[in-house]
Amino acid sequence: MNHPSRLPLAQLLLCGALVVTLSMGIRHGFGLWLQPIVTARGWSREDFALAMAVQNLVWGASGPFIGWWADRQGAFRVLVAGSLLYALGLLGMAQSAQSAWFMVSTGLTIGLAQACTTYAVVYGVLGRHIDAHQRSWAMGLTAAAGSFGQFLMVPVSSLLISHLGWQHALWTLAGAALLIIPIARGLHDEPHRQTTSITPEGQTAHSEPSTRSALMEALQHRDYLLLTAGYFVCGFQVAFIGVHLPSYLKDHQMAPEIATTALALIGLFNVFGTYASGVLGQRLRKPWILSAIYALRAVTIILFVTQPLSAWSVTLFAAVMGTLWLSTVPPTNAIVAQMLGIRNLSMLGGIVFFSHQIGSFLGVWLGGRLYDTTGSYDVVWWGAVALGIAAALLNLPIQEHRTPQRRAVAPIAKSA
Repeated sequence: MNHPSRLPLAQLLLCGALVVTLSMGIRHGFGLWLQPIVTARGWSREDFALAMAVQNLVWGASGPFIGWWADRQGAFRVLVAGSLLYALGLLGMAQSAQSAWFMVSTGLTIGLAQACTTYAVVYGVLGRHIDAHQRSWAMGLTAAAGSFGQFLMVPVSSLLISHLGWQHALWTLAGAALLIIPIARGLHDEPHRQTTSITPEGQTAHSEPSTRSALMEALQHRDYLLLTAGYFVCGFQVAFIGVHLPSYLKDHQMAPEIATTALALIGLFNVFGTYASGVLGQRLRKPWILSAIYALRAVTIILFVTQPLSAWSVTLFAAVMGTLWLSTVPPTNAIVAQMLGIRNLSMLGGIVFFSHQIGSFLGVWLGGRLYDTTGSYDVVWWGAVALGIAAALLNLPIQEHRTPQRRAVAPIAKSA
């Protein structure tokens, strides 16, 4: 049997966390650029929001293919390509004077970069090198460490905008994105090849499915489809809040530093939420954890939009929502690994994430579209509540240990 050599656990966790810190940290502050760019270019909020929405959609749509590449060739090449694309996209974001070029750089290029440098690729490495009894914890720890980067990068981005101007701030972040290349050397794993064994009946048994059979198995797996549908809601909620919360607060005459603080607090409490989710995933049923997260998000949004807005209410909302922010990521990816194995984890996780990013596209775009149409974000807030309740119900019946279909076993000719 052919097993890839395992990378050290500490190296995996450190390098994985640093990659996610940079890739997710940079994008977490993009909402801070909405007002400066719209004002400088004379665009509508929908122009900015549509580019961000396309970014999320491209990230998700390319995820399964990039995941397939990482599953076959290892993560290193994928991460290097993503780092270069990230830097190029940020430079284009700074220089684009027309909305079409802004769409190409911010939407297409950065979207591809994020698919190459975020959870699907990093978690694929973790899944291949970490045993199942530690997998949920390791994914939670990596996401938590990466979440600290989101907390760190928001005030950094704000300071860069204040001291350098919004364009030079993007140039600086482009340089930071290139740091992913040296860090990626710590995730330089060997391609995970299909293994075979000979049964007592003289048949060849494939321990892991091919790409085609794995894809067909996943698309016929009821619980995988339910998980995928629920993840759509996660994307809708976090993308809408991440991009439009600063403008929502400004519309209500809140000081700009309150929005910066809110995004930073989301990143900070995300550290605790993702780690706790990963730890709980080793002890409790992961679908129940996901159902609780979506239900709590719905309750949190209801309280936020129905109570008087103040600095304290924003702080409390950011803290609670931050705890629930990416806490869906470790249990979701761990469930995919449990249900369908690790051979195609990056690809199958990428498909689930594509659903997340379709939700992200709609959350960001509808936020800008409906604001320009109605002058308010109210419809989108209440849509996020309804979707949260739906996702909570979708995740309840999922069986994370459901046995996949048996792989086909092909007979081989015996020697004469």
